[in-house]
Amino acid sequence: MPESSSARNIAHYLPRLARECPHRRAIVVPCGRDSRGRCAYVHWTFAQLNAASDRYAWGLDGLGLGRGVPVLLMVRPGLDFFGLTFALFKAGAVPVLIDPGMGWRSFLRCVRQTRPEAFIGIPVAHVLRRLCPAAFAGVRVAITLGSRFPAGGTPLAALPAREESFPEAAVLSSDVAAVLFTTGSTGPAKGVLYTHGIFCEQVEILRRAYAIGPEDIDLPCFPLFGLFSVALGATAVIPDMDPSRPARVRPERIIEAVRDHGVTYSFGSPTLWARVGRHCAAAAVRLPSLRRVIMAGAPVPGHVHATLLEHVLPPGAQTFTPYGATEALPLCNFTGREMLDATDAATRNGAGMCVGRPLPGIQLRIVRISDDPIATWDDGLLAPQGRIGEIVAGGPVVTAAYHNLPEATRYAKITSPQGTLHRMGDLGYLDSDGRLWFCGRKAHRVETAQGTLYSVCCEAIANGTPGVARSALVGVGADRSAQRPVLVVEPEPGAFPRGQRQATRFRERILAVLQAHDITRPIREILFHRSFPVDIRHNAKIRREVLARWAARKLQRRRF
Repeated sequence: MPESSSARNIAHYLPRLARECPHRRAIVVPCGRDSRGRCAYVHWTFAQLNAASDRYAWGLDGLGLGRGVPVLLMVRPGLDFFGLTFALFKAGAVPVLIDPGMGWRSFLRCVRQTRPEAFIGIPVAHVLRRLCPAAFAGVRVAITLGSRFPAGGTPLAALPAREESFPEAAVLSSDVAAVLFTTGSTGPAKGVLYTHGIFCEQVEILRRAYAIGPEDIDLPCFPLFGLFSVALGATAVIPDMDPSRPARVRPERIIEAVRDHGVTYSFGSPTLWARVGRHCAAAAVRLPSLRRVIMAGAPVPGHVHATLLEHVLPPGAQTFTPYGATEALPLCNFTGREMLDATDAATRNGAGMCVGRPLPGIQLRIVRISDDPIATWDDGLLAPQGRIGEIVAGGPVVTAAYHNLPEATRYAKITSPQGTLHRMGDLGYLDSDGRLWFCGRKAHRVETAQGTLYSVCCEAIANGTPGVARSALVGVGADRSAQRPVLVVEPEPGAFPRGQRQATRFRERILAVLQAHDITRPIREILFHRSFPVDIRHNAKIRREVLARWAARKLQRRRF
C-alpha cells in the first residue's frame, strides 16, 4: 500500500477539497416538487459539507463517540447522511451501515452482531429501537434527526458544536473505519470490516480506472457510492428514487436528474439501467451529458450494454462492469464495448460471463472447488489452467475479516505471505488473455450424476430462447452430490403460458435449445415462475435458494 495513504484518515479528502474548491457543489439532494411537478433541490458545497461535518464531529466527540466506537447510522441518503458519515470518520468512530430493506428480522440480527454503542437515526428508527430493546442493549448514546422525539435521544441540532476545524483522528491504515454489510443474497448478511487504508486505496483505484475528477457530476443510484464521489472531488446528485427498490425506479426521474444537472457518470444496478435504457430507447430519449455508466451487483447482459451504447449515451461514451464483492472491491474492470465485440457470443453459448482483467495491484487465483475452510495458502490448491474453480482475490482492497463472526471469517479468508486472501464464493476461470470469466456462485452449482452444472453458463443458453426474460438453474434433492437439475424460467411480459398446452409448447422450445449444447443437455425439467425473488440491494441477484425450495414443492404437485 502506498505510504501516502498508509496512515491517512479517509476523511482527509474533504478538508482539502473544501480549501481547493470551496464553492463547488458537493452534494445535491431532491427536496420535493413544485406545482408543475418539477423536482426541487438543495445542496451543500464542499466548504459547507466540510463545515457541517466539523460541527457534527465536535458534538459526537463531546459525547464520547471517538476512535473505535461503533455507531449505527439509520439516516436516509441526504445532506445529513453525508455530513454525519464524514463526521464519524473525522472523529475516528466506526459507522455501521445496514440496509433496512433486508427486512426487520435480518436487520435486527445484524444489529445484535455489531453491538453498536451509539445510535443515530430518524424518528421512525428510534421507534424500532424502543420496540426491540434487546437488539440495541449496548447503545449508550442515542441521537435523533429532526425534532425531539420521545426516547429518541438528543436531537442532532442540540449537540454542542464549535465553529472551527475538527482535527481528524490519527489512524493507522489497519484501523477499522466502517462496518458495511453484505446483501445476504446467499446466506445471512455479514458485517465487513473496512479500514481507512482500504477506503483510501479504493478512492485512488476508482480515480484511475474511471478518470473521475472535479469536473464530473455523479448520479449514485446506490447512495453509498456518493461518498467515493465526494472524496474524488465530484458532485454527487442523489436521485429521486427508493434506493432499496432499483427495479421499480421511474425512468423519468433518472432522466430528469441527468438533464437537470448535466450528470456525467452514474453507478447503479444493472436492473435499474436496463429499465432506464428500455424507456429511453422506446421514447427516443438521449442523454448527451452522460459519458460513463458503471453497473455492478450482478452479471450485466450484453443487451443492456447495447441498448445504452446505441440508443441512450452519446458517441464515445462507455459502459463498465466492475467485478468484486463487499469484501473485496473493485477487482476487475470491463467495458461494454469489449464485451459486445469480444466475449458476448461466447457467453450466450455457455462460456460464462467475462468480467475483464484484474486492476493494477489485484491478484486473482483459481482454486479447486471445496466447501471446506482453507487456513493457509499452498500452490497445490490451484486448479489447472482454464478449468472452473473458486475465485480467490488478493490485494490492497481485500478485507481481512467479518465483524464478530470468526467462523465466517475462517471459511472466507486464507492466510498467505502476501497478506489475507479472500475466497469470493464465486466460480470462474482465467483465460489465456488473463481475463476472468464468472460462472456463478459456488453455492449455486448443481452437482448431478452426469457432472457439475454452473448457473451462469447454463442460464445464458436458456435466456436466448424467445419469450424467456431470464432463467435460474436450481438443484432439487436431499443428496447434494446427485441433484436433479431444474431450470426455472421467468417469461417476458405477456409470454407466461396460459394453460397446459401453451406451457408444453414453451417448454419444448426451451428444451430444444438446451439439447443443442453439451453443458445443458442434462437439464430436463423446466418450470415457469412469474417474478423471481431477488436481492434487496441491487434487485438483480436471483435468490436461487428460494427458487429451489419453490421448485421442489412445484415438482411434487407436478403442475406447470
